[in-house]
Amino acid sequence: MKFVDEATIEVKAGDGGNGCVSFRREKFIPKGGPDGGDGGDGGSVYLEADTGLNTLADFRYDRRFRAQRGENGSGRNCTGKGGEDLTVRVPTGTLIYDDETDELLGDLVSAGQRLLVARAGFHGIGNARYKSSTNRAPRQSKPGSPGEQRKLRLELKLLADVGLLGKPNAGKSTLIRAISSARPKVADYPFTTLYPNLGVVRVAAHRSFVVADIPGLIEGAAEGAGLGIQFLKHLSRTGLLLHLVDLLPPEGNDPADDVRAIVSELAKFSRELGERERWLVLNKVDLLPEDEREERCRAIVERLGWRGPVYTTAALTQEGTAELVYAIMHHIEQQRLSTETEA
Repeated sequence: MKFVDEATIEVKAGDGGNGCVSFRREKFIPKGGPDGGDGGDGGSVYLEADTGLNTLADFRYDRRFRAQRGENGSGRNCTGKGGEDLTVRVPTGTLIYDDETDELLGDLVSAGQRLLVARAGFHGIGNARYKSSTNRAPRQSKPGSPGEQRKLRLELKLLADVGLLGKPNAGKSTLIRAISSARPKVADYPFTTLYPNLGVVRVAAHRSFVVADIPGLIEGAAEGAGLGIQFLKHLSRTGLLLHLVDLLPPEGNDPADDVRAIVSELAKFSRELGERERWLVLNKVDLLPEDEREERCRAIVERLGWRGPVYTTAALTQEGTAELVYAIMHHIEQQRLSTETEA
């Protein structure tokens, strides 16, 4: 299924049921008095995060959601039945905006988290409630209030431990295929990845992490060039960035210049993202003679003045991928342990 990360929906909470105007009519009980019951409250609309969903594709076709209306009151002081709440399930990582005001209503980042997006209408009042010593036969009632109605914009940001970034054809899709069960499209031309892909990397029992393959970035991506900012934003929720570099770019570019171009786009899009921890992964070493690999990799690192971790891989043949995976797993576990200690 193709990845869909934005959708617009309309939600309508249930109206409150109307109050009833009724008078007691029984044999041998003259002037029985008012007995009109209240209406029932309407149902509210909630959005709930569900880990079983990973796309907003379903909202392309089903865009309107309406909660149940409250029933009207009736005679004999019978209160109308309340409408049932409606729960709409969305993927974890979904941002909810009011489409008319652009206000951020909520951010569902954990499984089972719920957000009230349309409040139910309040019940109407029957004429029995208006009875008093001076008004023994009231004929007035109050209708139920309408339920809240909203137009919402849903935006999905990927939740992943690791994000892959780099120029088109750097080998990101090949790497995620090599280390996880994800099967993104792989081909020998740029922009083969048009939709982000998620893969679960299992290192051992109860040891795993999620990696996101983000479509290739080019200069001007922060301003919308290429696949634009719609995919840059997905990197904002990844804890660690792996910057893949093609050691032999097909256009003959300098790999160090390619790295600088991507770093510049990250900083333009978000200062925080530009300062996110990144590891350098020099990919496609299998295309170089063994006696040239070390020298070429060292030259790129020196031109960049790189001070962080550096790994060399050949994603196609899985050379170096095991070492990279174990290093990532160790890093994530250390981060989790540090977070738990601080808490």
